[in-house]
Amino acid sequence: MAAPNSAERKACWDARDELWKCLDQNQDRASACQQLQSQFEGRCPAQWVKYFTKRRDFLKYKERMETDGFSPAEGPRQPS
Repeated sequence: MAAPNSAERKACWDARDELWKCLDQNQDRASACQQLQSQFEGRCPAQWVKYFTKRRDFLKYKERMETDGFSPAEGPRQPS
């Protein structure tokens, strides 16, 4: 597969940005953004879709950690 040219990259990034905006406005309900998801997948190479999806998940997780803080899970109890 050939690397996307600059116009194709811009179309991909614009589709990604529109999808992310829709997801933000709809509390991450994918069903509300299905058309934009299809455009994103159609305009970006599959590897990029995978990367950008993981990237968004990470950014959302990081944002939650910064606002809500970190609460470690309780480990196994030590015998007394």
